[in-house]
Amino acid sequence: MSAGIDTLGTPAITFALVIAVLGLIYLVFQARRVLAMDNGNQVMQEIAAAIQEGAAAFLNREYTFLGGFVVVVAVIIAVFLAWQTALSFILGAIASGAAGYLGMFIAVRANVRTAAAASKSLDDGLRVAFSSGSIMGMAVVSFSLLGMTILYFLFNGNILYITGFGFGASSIALFARVGGGIYTKAADVGADLVGKVEQGIPEDDPRNPAVIADNVGDNVGDVAGMGADLFESYSGSIIAAATLGAVVADGAGIVLPFLVAGVGVIAALIGTFLVRAQEGASQEDLLGVLRRAIYSASVLVLILAAGVVAYTGVGWNFLAVILVGLVAGNGIGWFTEYFTSYTEKPTQGIAQKAETGSATLIIEGLAVGMNSTLPPVLIVAVAIMLALWLGGDNGLFAVALAGVGMLSTLGITLATDAYGPVADNAGGIAEMSDLPDEVRDRTDALDSLGNTTAATGKGFAIGSAVLTALALMAAYVQAANIDTLNLLDSTMIPGMLVGAMLPYLFAALTMTAVGKAAYEIVLEVRRQFAEIPGIMERTTKPDYRACVAISTQSALREMVIPGALAVVVPLLIGFVLGAQALAGMLIGAIASGFMLAVMMANSGGAWDNAKKWIETGVMGGKGSEAHKAAVVGDTVGDPFKDTSGPSLNILIKLMSIVSLVFASAFGEGWLNLF
Repeated sequence: MSAGIDTLGTPAITFALVIAVLGLIYLVFQARRVLAMDNGNQVMQEIAAAIQEGAAAFLNREYTFLGGFVVVVAVIIAVFLAWQTALSFILGAIASGAAGYLGMFIAVRANVRTAAAASKSLDDGLRVAFSSGSIMGMAVVSFSLLGMTILYFLFNGNILYITGFGFGASSIALFARVGGGIYTKAADVGADLVGKVEQGIPEDDPRNPAVIADNVGDNVGDVAGMGADLFESYSGSIIAAATLGAVVADGAGIVLPFLVAGVGVIAALIGTFLVRAQEGASQEDLLGVLRRAIYSASVLVLILAAGVVAYTGVGWNFLAVILVGLVAGNGIGWFTEYFTSYTEKPTQGIAQKAETGSATLIIEGLAVGMNSTLPPVLIVAVAIMLALWLGGDNGLFAVALAGVGMLSTLGITLATDAYGPVADNAGGIAEMSDLPDEVRDRTDALDSLGNTTAATGKGFAIGSAVLTALALMAAYVQAANIDTLNLLDSTMIPGMLVGAMLPYLFAALTMTAVGKAAYEIVLEVRRQFAEIPGIMERTTKPDYRACVAISTQSALREMVIPGALAVVVPLLIGFVLGAQALAGMLIGAIASGFMLAVMMANSGGAWDNAKKWIETGVMGGKGSEAHKAAVVGDTVGDPFKDTSGPSLNILIKLMSIVSLVFASAFGEGWLNLF
């Protein structure tokens, strides 16, 4: 028997609020611990300071731009909808931005400490890098949960107003992901094309003028960008489930997602203490360490969720729904790892094609990416069908709850992902400061692990984005009072076609942006090699700041049009063609965006790790013809996996949350008035 919302509301949300505060206490403790660690010698500190300066410069300029955007949109929401929704929008934007800023602040300071710790042992290096990642993970879940619980109390449980929080988080996420992605890949491509291909110098060589911008990019793209992306998914899934849960078990469905998220934070906190590594551990051993922590957290979530379900009285079928979400998330992560890890056949097959040149390697990589869409699509499809079946009359709520279940362990899942750029930076610092080979071997092992966890994290982010977007779309359909989605409606199929096209247009805009920015970096790097004597001989330092400035300016300039597209198009379709057409557009965008995001992320990840496999010494190793072909494939894959692919997650979620926030204003559309 359900206790109902009147009985459960205050104690349940208070529990979630307390857990959020507990998460904040953990991240403060962990941040102080990481910052107190040894930060290496003078040379290492100078390199780290340059990375910190570049990262801060980019985020400060990006957030200044976003501050103006947030104010303008908040005024529009306050005028046309409600001041409460506008307040939620502002708080969502601030919370998302704060989580990203804190995560990156720690990451650009943990990198040098990871390199210093790796001088002692592999386990020390892993623990520092993972600790910094756990700060990002805990910041995302704690700030999100804290913001939404405060708004719940402020608005007396009115979830409709809290949808603005998701819109604010989505807005920051899109610009952080797109802007960060353009920055990181412009610098990476520019550094690789001139440094590796033209000059024949190794990765992270201090003679490369773009090397600092490249290391900065790892943080703004894969720490701040990924954090904002998953902050949006986490918030959106809870909002969608709470919106749809009003009719479940006398309203107990409203608080259930908050409780599941709360126990997920507890499980993630415990899971972070299970990460330990033995000296000389292989990549498979290190992956096993992280997998064990994630799987342990997942089991713990299920056990604690059983108590939550019993407490709320919503029915044991919803515990099974949470299990479906957890299994789906881990399944997508496993298959992503299979398609992108160089210990598996798909990536090794790509590497073997390098013997006949870059063309065959790129063809094989595209094929692997396309093949890799099959498992996640089947997993998500089965998860949706199971959730609908288990949910019975509350099937749409069950789909949203499955998304909450999938994201419940985000505190530790994101930690394994945000760990990657810290380990990558640590390797770069070790190389640039000329640390002993044994230290570089350890940072290489951590970096290789980071490449795989980053690819796995992207797969998880895409899968969770699809479930979140579907749940938000269901909430939109309910809020817009659409009784049936009618395929015979004159606007439905055109809406679907427009929606299916949008991810391709968005990907094209972001790929073009990376190409433009990389072109400017390439010209600058070539200029420095040609005009500054002594760079190659190491008698003169390159002008690192010039490349950092170009990357920053290009990223901020090029992110505006893709960002505007995601907000303007759903409003245009909704007001001109009506709510039914907008529902069709969301269906088309979610379907095509899902496939394209998986293909791009996995092709890019596989190309990257094919190069890494060759660098272990197979097929001639570094400097061989096969390696040169693999570098070209990796360079093509960079914007695939780190800019366009991940940005599509946010596109489909942002369009869904914009539709939900403005649902009451659309009606039948202006064209139907004539």
